[in-house]
Amino acid sequence: MSRNLIAILRGLTLAEALPVTDALIEAGITRIEVPLNSPQPFDSIAAMVDHASDRALIGAGTVLDTQSVARLKEIGAQMVVSPDCNPGVIAATKAAGLLSYPGVFTPTEAFAALRAGADGLKFFPAFKLGLDGFQALKAVLPAQAATYAVGGVGPANFAEWKSAGISGFGIGTGLFKPGMTLAEIAANAETMVRAYDEVFA
Repeated sequence: MSRNLIAILRGLTLAEALPVTDALIEAGITRIEVPLNSPQPFDSIAAMVDHASDRALIGAGTVLDTQSVARLKEIGAQMVVSPDCNPGVIAATKAAGLLSYPGVFTPTEAFAALRAGADGLKFFPAFKLGLDGFQALKAVLPAQAATYAVGGVGPANFAEWKSAGISGFGIGTGLFKPGMTLAEIAANAETMVRAYDEVFA
């Protein structure tokens, strides 16, 4: 099954890129982003695309401008994730044939993102919006809109967010932090997948 779990690998190094990618895919996480404020992010993403684009959706996070979108298209990335709602970045992403997941927090941002062509909405920081805030927003969003909770979410509250109507999750430090061993990352990924499957399967 293709799980709506996006691994956020902030701080990933080029040397870690391929081993971490393989560990995540083996555990069952096949949507992976490298934030652009990581070391050598474009090099890591290019290597990951060459290595695993037939097995996973590889892209970038913290994408703030259209120049970055153009470079991501050149290296074969498939997904653009942002912390904000920038209609120009969304439009450029879609024109480049990539999937767009902008960060939103308010109804205005959510609808602006959808009008610009976003494939999914990244509610960030989800722990500040809260379940009640998300439910209020979900009530007015198109039923088919894909929604992701990012920030302060994890196995302990997957079920609550699903009950509120969320489609999936972006997981950062609960999955990967600089300095973690490959075994730790793999174990975290397996825990995430197990919890996700219990709630969504």
